[in-house]
Amino acid sequence: MVKKKILIVSASYYPENSPRSFRTTELAKEFSRQGHFVMVITPRISEFHDEFEKNNNLIIKDLGLQKWKSIKLKGTGINRLIRRFILRFSKLLFEYPDIQLFWMVKKALENEKDYDLLISIAVPYPVHWGVAASRSEKHSIAKTWVADCGDPYVGQENDSFKVPFYFSWVEKWFMRKTDFISVPTNGAIAAYFPEFHFKIKVIPQGYRFEDYQFNTSKLNNSRPTFAYAGMFIPGRRDPSEFIQYLNTVDIDFEFHIYTQTPQFVKGINPDLMKKIFIHDPVPRKELMNILSSMDFLVNFENVGNRQKPSKLIDYLILNKPVLSIKTGDLNKNTVNEFLSGNYDGQMIIEDPDQYRIENICNKFIELTN
Repeated sequence: MVKKKILIVSASYYPENSPRSFRTTELAKEFSRQGHFVMVITPRISEFHDEFEKNNNLIIKDLGLQKWKSIKLKGTGINRLIRRFILRFSKLLFEYPDIQLFWMVKKALENEKDYDLLISIAVPYPVHWGVAASRSEKHSIAKTWVADCGDPYVGQENDSFKVPFYFSWVEKWFMRKTDFISVPTNGAIAAYFPEFHFKIKVIPQGYRFEDYQFNTSKLNNSRPTFAYAGMFIPGRRDPSEFIQYLNTVDIDFEFHIYTQTPQFVKGINPDLMKKIFIHDPVPRKELMNILSSMDFLVNFENVGNRQKPSKLIDYLILNKPVLSIKTGDLNKNTVNEFLSGNYDGQMIIEDPDQYRIENICNKFIELTN
């Protein structure tokens, strides 16, 4: 294989605990492992990144820290309500505070050139916008630019509000300038403007499976034990109906929830407080080890086909039965079967090898030829 010079631009990187951080980190490590030259532009944290550079034979250039801070939710009553309103609509209408990444990325790319491959990672989308503002015929930065889109922006389906119409112009502007757009699933293609479909390549999230080897052959759970890890979205990725049904089930069980949105876990009867446990998020490797001890795992489906939770790849790596729940359409018979140890109704995740990071990186490299 011809060795390439690769630049990755992202607002999220190790040790941040988020899907976009995992995407950036896994790509950088595997490209380097394959012998390519790798430069990552991201907010640098010397405490973690000095050693990470040496261990993985790559370079991390500091993007800088965002100076504009998100409005904190505090106080009570009307004060808190006003803060929530300002926070929600400053993000929606102005992409605040992430809009500052536009200028940060543009500045960071001023002197970068002669790369074979440039990958920009979103969300946030201002990362893509900053690359587009930097790239021109005189300053192409790289022969090939791939804008990697984990979730849709204008065409998203799982937020309560639609993105304002003027951001459609911004999305079309940056997509005209990119060579390719990568999305994680075929269903995601419909979330983007038709005139750019010819640029879209399906390249899923990927991991090195060998990094996650757990002994799950002997489980000693005394009662059905299961877990969910991820965010909740009211009316969409919503646990309410499932929790309400668990309130009525006359069986002993243990349900562990790892989430940064615990406020949406409602309706737990006092009798279930010893059966349902809500935890703060934990680092991914620690979480994977915890999930490996479960009898089965729970997935709450997104609305539509444009976005699929990346946690499903974690579930696949762990080779656990998955109980998939559609908001507003709970299949109680399937829930009962899972609680009794019958997993015939489990969600099937096809073609595991498509999520191997070595195959993911090869897909990106192919775009440079």
